[in-house]
Amino acid sequence: MLDDPRVRKLSFTGSTEVGRVLLAAAARTVVNCSMELGGNAPFLVFDDADLDQAVDGALVAKMRNGGEACTAANRFYVQSGIAGAFAERLAERMGALRIGSGLDAGSDVGPLVNEDTRSKVASLVEGSVAAGARVLTGGASPDRDGYFYLPTVLAEVPDSAPVLREEIFGPVAPLVVFEDEERAVALANDTEYGLVSYVYTADLARGMRVSEALDSGMVGLNRGVVSDPAAPFGGTKQSGLGREGGHEGLFEFTESKYVATSW
Repeated sequence: MLDDPRVRKLSFTGSTEVGRVLLAAAARTVVNCSMELGGNAPFLVFDDADLDQAVDGALVAKMRNGGEACTAANRFYVQSGIAGAFAERLAERMGALRIGSGLDAGSDVGPLVNEDTRSKVASLVEGSVAAGARVLTGGASPDRDGYFYLPTVLAEVPDSAPVLREEIFGPVAPLVVFEDEERAVALANDTEYGLVSYVYTADLARGMRVSEALDSGMVGLNRGVVSDPAAPFGGTKQSGLGREGGHEGLFEFTESKYVATSW
């Protein structure tokens, strides 16, 4: 299809591996591309954040489509002063979610897409527990038919844990405690992906400062959803080709990446 001269644009949402293949094919005929590739989204919660809003946002960012979304929050970094309360509330909310068939109106969380995905999620959790993480809720597959995995919250997750390095694509929330802003940004940027980040703070100046420092195409500031036709869209690093679009978007090319502001 990409060799047909009528094709002027390719838009793809999927894995980085497949995106690389499509970009190589599109290069033969210089087809313009928009890529929304893999993600490893950090979710940063500072001490001054509204705890209720942060937990609500975490559930939305983590559990959309049962965690099987490239924009799903993947790593939760919580400042020490609020970490215990956040972990307790998130575990309570995640543990109360009802798993079941998507055809059942009473279900909150459906099955994962296939056995390979469930096995990967289970392996990431088991590897992280072996590295020192502690399960607050979930951490296993339920005894029932279907590719289900219990909504899971992990605390005391070490930097070496595999669950922090890969896109989980499942209902697992690993929590890491940080002390200061600089450390939070460094942890958030420590990934080859740069699709989405989330930041919760009551200090707007800090929110803007951290958002600028995060190396990701999109940032949700005090919100768990980033999809918005008025805002620029795209990913950095292995997640895409930079930002594009947005109502009255202002673009400039800086330090080998697109920087966009929407007013």
